[in-house]
Amino acid sequence: MNHTKKLVLVGNGMAGIRTLEHLLKIAPGAYDITVFGAEPHPNYNRIMLSSVLAGGAGLQDIVINDWNWYEENHIRLYTGDPVIAIDTDKQQVRSRSGVCVAYDLLLLATGSNAFILPLPGADKDGVIGFRDIHDCEMMMETAKAYKKAAVIGGGLLGLEAARGLLNLGMDVTVIHIHEQIMDRQLDEAASSMLRRELEEQGMTFLVNKRTAAITGRRRVEGLKFADGSGLEADLVVMAVGIMPDIELAVSAGIPVNRGIIVNDYMETGIPGIYAVGECAEHRGITYGLVAPLYEQGGVLAQRLAGIEAPGYRGSVTSTKLKISGVEVFSAGCYQDEPGTRSLRYQDELDGVYKKIVIKDEQLIGAVLFGDTSDGAKLFSLIKSGESVTGREKELLLGFNPGQSETSGSLVLEQMPDDEIVCGCNGVSKGAIGEAVAAGCRSLAEIKACTKASASCGGCKPLVEGLLQLYAGAETGEPVKEGICGCTTLDRDAIIDGIREMGLKSVKEVMHVLGWDEPEGCSKCRPALNYYLGMLWPLDYVDEKESRFTNERYHANIQKDGTYSVVPRIYGGVTSPADLKKIAAVAEKYNVPLVKFTGGQRLDLLGVKKEDLPGIWSELNMPSGHAYGKTLRTVKTCVGNTFCRFGTQDAMGMGIRLEKAFERLNAPSKVKLAVSGCPRNCAEATIKDLGVVAIDGGWGIYVGGNGGIKVRAAELLCTVKTEDEVMEWTGAYLQYYREQADWNERTAHWVERVGLESIKQALASDETRKQLVGRIEEALSTATDPWREIIEDREQLKNFVQLPELIQ
Repeated sequence: MNHTKKLVLVGNGMAGIRTLEHLLKIAPGAYDITVFGAEPHPNYNRIMLSSVLAGGAGLQDIVINDWNWYEENHIRLYTGDPVIAIDTDKQQVRSRSGVCVAYDLLLLATGSNAFILPLPGADKDGVIGFRDIHDCEMMMETAKAYKKAAVIGGGLLGLEAARGLLNLGMDVTVIHIHEQIMDRQLDEAASSMLRRELEEQGMTFLVNKRTAAITGRRRVEGLKFADGSGLEADLVVMAVGIMPDIELAVSAGIPVNRGIIVNDYMETGIPGIYAVGECAEHRGITYGLVAPLYEQGGVLAQRLAGIEAPGYRGSVTSTKLKISGVEVFSAGCYQDEPGTRSLRYQDELDGVYKKIVIKDEQLIGAVLFGDTSDGAKLFSLIKSGESVTGREKELLLGFNPGQSETSGSLVLEQMPDDEIVCGCNGVSKGAIGEAVAAGCRSLAEIKACTKASASCGGCKPLVEGLLQLYAGAETGEPVKEGICGCTTLDRDAIIDGIREMGLKSVKEVMHVLGWDEPEGCSKCRPALNYYLGMLWPLDYVDEKESRFTNERYHANIQKDGTYSVVPRIYGGVTSPADLKKIAAVAEKYNVPLVKFTGGQRLDLLGVKKEDLPGIWSELNMPSGHAYGKTLRTVKTCVGNTFCRFGTQDAMGMGIRLEKAFERLNAPSKVKLAVSGCPRNCAEATIKDLGVVAIDGGWGIYVGGNGGIKVRAAELLCTVKTEDEVMEWTGAYLQYYREQADWNERTAHWVERVGLESIKQALASDETRKQLVGRIEEALSTATDPWREIIEDREQLKNFVQLPELIQ
């Protein structure tokens, strides 16, 4: 009888699970696998925590292997239940909840912990590290109630934490013990350029500062430095380094030093027990970057599968930082030392700095700032150790396809198949080749198949180079269609960039995302203005100069240069008082024409530009926004208030909808209608959203259009109450706001994405509530320029012969 060996993995992080991924590929079914994780989450990408903190991603976006992956691979998973004891004699582990599992082979991947400086006051509330989802959640919660944050440590992790806290609206000061930030990764020139850039983004730096104590009572109130100075702070993030988590190994008697000591095959000092990742110490070195951990996992997987292969020899490491448009790369030995030669290129105007270091004809180090596209290729040369004699300047200035295509291809050809190309997702060169062999012919297909370049995007140039190498002439043409001629970025890329990097102005978006035309154009500026307002409703200040003339003057310009003014008339229902007011204003300003519109309103045509402020002031009515990409009208029939065929109160429903969503900025104009019965006198089924009364309920129709290309609306859902109409309408409009392209009407959007996908997106009660919450947040900041909105009850009192609407 065959006995399947029992493999227990302690640690559900990137290194341990990566080992299992390799093992499952090369020896499926060889082990009965159990995994214990300390966190209550599936395996996720810790590298992307800074994106979570910055608001550019949620937990679902950084999950590497979801719950289904464990089930599909027959892996028993215990989350939120760390192992607290190992019995090496009985070969079993025990978790905090009391679960005992026997093992034949044990793999320790316990990772590391944030190093908390042993300062007086370090145990106060508000002092945390930056290592996991819980830390991110704590920072996000703190930012809601407090404003002053201090980050101790000006290295890679500290700067990413600081950028995220800035995006959360906190005032952030970075304290660094040395003169240069990121001094372990950058030389003086690159460090200075990085600091200047981050200071322009709002970050404050205190360098050459040694923290002596954390002040406050129960909660942190500030920092005291060794020189006697101090700093107020409501939150202190320790980002001064990590310590391998070896507590479990120590208690089990497994030999340790700084980390768990392992040999070239990741074996510890006790037979049958292995260690991999940040907790492991190999040849006196512990690693905190993902690429070495993946290399270790690959070696260990082969060992566990019984495959004879070379052991792990250690890693040459590289570092990449990408925050709010700042790209930094460093690898190898980048400082000038005896016996080395270095070449530098610096462009202060464009913010680009490059440096390569050469020793004995070999590239041994590189630093790139501002333009890191060649980072992966330089890193490959550093690791290969090949001669670069005669190519030094070419390497410094970048691979020019017209001059050095051969050398660039040669570097890619000489890369070993097991070399990691995408460090974020652990994708090797060989995996890219396999994807191309399976039919992938574009970057998008490679990304979907392997996840390469799907996280930080830093490996994109290398992935594109490998795609060209493997696919050759069959490589698909990259899509370079942007939202306008000023950029090659499409709508999704722009929104992702704004969200991930916390961009808060039109000019900042164009600068950081590399607009070809620095001032933009009439097509992209209004789009960016909308996207920023949609993403940051509470923070973004609308840029009037990025709006069209009509929207700036709150009136429609006509062919003769005059304007038309349309006050809002809710649901097409008005009062004698408002009619008299409109008539008086029209007479006083000699308005040539007053016309009823198709949306049941009055249009004052032929108004002179200089009369606009006076007209709006004397009307003292909200604008009907007949000019804007917003809610235009809500057309209604009289419904059951008067009509013998009416089944519901169409006027009341229409007024409620219009009052709820007026002033809502949208990708394009939005028109609504409410019909009191299926006879549909308000033409609700050719509107962006139409509500049609039926016996005992309402039908909600979406995606209609009565313009040049008539399109009948489609039934989204049927509901029973007016409150449900409001909920579904709010959720639908917000989903349209978040997903549609700028200037895309709902009719075109529904056709493009399909009604079924919209139905699925809105099917969940929780999702609809979240969407409604976001649209209410956006509306809470919207104001009418001419008057405050009249309360519903006050407005309805003016309606004659409609007493039932007052209730």
